[in-house]
Amino acid sequence: MPSSPPARAPARRIRIRWIRFAGLLAVIAALAAVLGCQSLASSLTAASPIEVLRTEHHGLHRGPLGEADGAVADGTTVFDDGVPGVAKLDADLLGALRHAAADAADDGVGFVVDSGWRSRRYQEHLLREAVSKYGSEAEAARWVATPGTSAHVSGEAVDIGPDAAAWLSVHGAAYGLCRIYGNEPWHYELRPDAVDRGCPPLYADPAHDPRMQR
Repeated sequence: MPSSPPARAPARRIRIRWIRFAGLLAVIAALAAVLGCQSLASSLTAASPIEVLRTEHHGLHRGPLGEADGAVADGTTVFDDGVPGVAKLDADLLGALRHAAADAADDGVGFVVDSGWRSRRYQEHLLREAVSKYGSEAEAARWVATPGTSAHVSGEAVDIGPDAAAWLSVHGAAYGLCRIYGNEPWHYELRPDAVDRGCPPLYADPAHDPRMQR
């Protein structure tokens, strides 16, 4: 009687298990690579500390008061004459902004306005919000002026979008447009002498500005 060949099923099952295990390892490695790339991309695209600060600060500007009090919609530019927050800016400041914006457009930069002229009651609302947010009047004063001292209420200041602020940080003095505060890279005012002499030194924050002590 002929003998039967030895059973090979166990060896085959072992090979199949190893193949499946190797495939699982390959899938895990691929997922790890994808997640690693996503983590790297997130770290590269994360907002800078200045951008986070700007976003938190301008979150105060989304209050209950409307356009007539100086609130501006997203995407408002220095050319939007129908928006009181733009139209009620000091004429010389607005002229300088538009001159600069026209030149910046050649570099692909738009001049978006985050905040311009404000009514006294809008400024008062922002001040109350700042006290609530920062915990004290002293800390709030580093970010928001009183209605009686604010350059926004007089139409002599503009908070500009990040692209325009970056452009003005390099070219602004040629138009008499100067950043005023170290903690607010978005806040610009007109300083005509800067065309010849350059912009004056920055105040650390509004609380250090003598105009705010009136």
